[in-house]
Amino acid sequence: MFRLAWPLVAIQLLQVAYNVGDTFWLGALSENAVGALSLAFPLIFLLISVGGGFTAAGAILIAQHTGADSGEDALVAGQTISFVTLVAVVLAVVGYFVTDPLLALLPADAETAALIVPLAADYMRLFMLGVPFVFGFFVFVSLMRGYGNTRAPMRVMVVSVVINLALDPLLIFGVGPFPGLGIQGAAVATVFSRMVATALGLYLLLGGGVGPAISRSDLVPRPEYVREITRIGVPTALEQSMTSLAMVTLTAMVASFPPTVVAAYGLGNRLISLALLPAMGLGQATDTIVGKNLGAGKPERAERATWVASVAIAGVMAAAGLAAFAFPEPIVSVFMTADTEGAARTITYGSTYLRFVAAMFVFMGVLQVILGAFRGAGNTKTALAFSVVTLWVARVPATYYLVFVADWGTTGIWTAVVIGDVVGAIAAVAWFTRGTWKQAIVEEAEPAATE
Repeated sequence: MFRLAWPLVAIQLLQVAYNVGDTFWLGALSENAVGALSLAFPLIFLLISVGGGFTAAGAILIAQHTGADSGEDALVAGQTISFVTLVAVVLAVVGYFVTDPLLALLPADAETAALIVPLAADYMRLFMLGVPFVFGFFVFVSLMRGYGNTRAPMRVMVVSVVINLALDPLLIFGVGPFPGLGIQGAAVATVFSRMVATALGLYLLLGGGVGPAISRSDLVPRPEYVREITRIGVPTALEQSMTSLAMVTLTAMVASFPPTVVAAYGLGNRLISLALLPAMGLGQATDTIVGKNLGAGKPERAERATWVASVAIAGVMAAAGLAAFAFPEPIVSVFMTADTEGAARTITYGSTYLRFVAAMFVFMGVLQVILGAFRGAGNTKTALAFSVVTLWVARVPATYYLVFVADWGTTGIWTAVVIGDVVGAIAAVAWFTRGTWKQAIVEEAEPAATE
């Protein structure tokens, strides 16, 4: 499990490096640019979360087909590539045209509306045009994870991140022949680097011999496989959509505050996502291990792996929480280097936010592992239910009450984040102990007959 997990943790680290790189260089540009990312990303995630469920379905199916030795892993991979590509193209077109209407729905503070919303729109439009490339790499990672090869996507990710980090300062500030595009430069750098990653990933899948041996005939859509991908993928897509819609709702509440609070909220969320990397990687490894073991008819081994992962990640996240609580200002200051009064206020708010959420790091990590176990078992509806509990039952109502009813101001925002993950983790662990998830979705292959 840990051999499978460490490249996934590295992939998550590299994934966040895209966002952290953008945040670092935009933080040197202005606090308003950082605030624009705070508004743009929940909306982007809302639009692309639909396709994300189907990439996850591909990983689940391949893991269980591989564990059951069914011989259909290449066909499942080809069907996933074709279906998700079509979904991604549709989402790119829709996302480009709904950017402005979506941003207009945010009940933004007057200063936020004037200074941050236009920048967010500039970033979103360019990013949405590159969504097919974003999904191309997502499919590659998911399929390889389900197959059990996590090192190949890690190497591709390294190439992509290096390109992005090299282009960011050149295109944001304008260096030599490169034009200074500001926040749009960050979008162009991300899209181009994703395009390179997708090209490399597809080359390896279709001819590199590192995963399922996909042929051209496997790419021709077959209704029975599309239905299976849809059946498993729709709950995960709903889970991600519900998550992203909750984040949009929370962002809308935060947008009622001045720009420095909006920037601090976005910056704090980036740092939380950075701390969450080990949990996300181990959660994805748990997904694959559970899928393979259930496919092979070994449910008790799947359960044992989940508990081992939970205990391990609790220790890692406890250490990360202690560091965040003890040194919040130095951590936040690394990503907010603009020499302005607004930047100083953003650092103050961001440091307070980080110190608050340090208390939930252990719960946040364990929740990711348990959700990974549910997904690996094909119980994507269960994962959906606990994502809803975490965000819609706990965090969103708590934010509204503490901010607008109890009048806690920014303290209400930070406190509600903690409440959501603590409630979600306790509920998910309690349900996991019932053991009702130990059921494979594919049949183990019959042993070959011998004479």
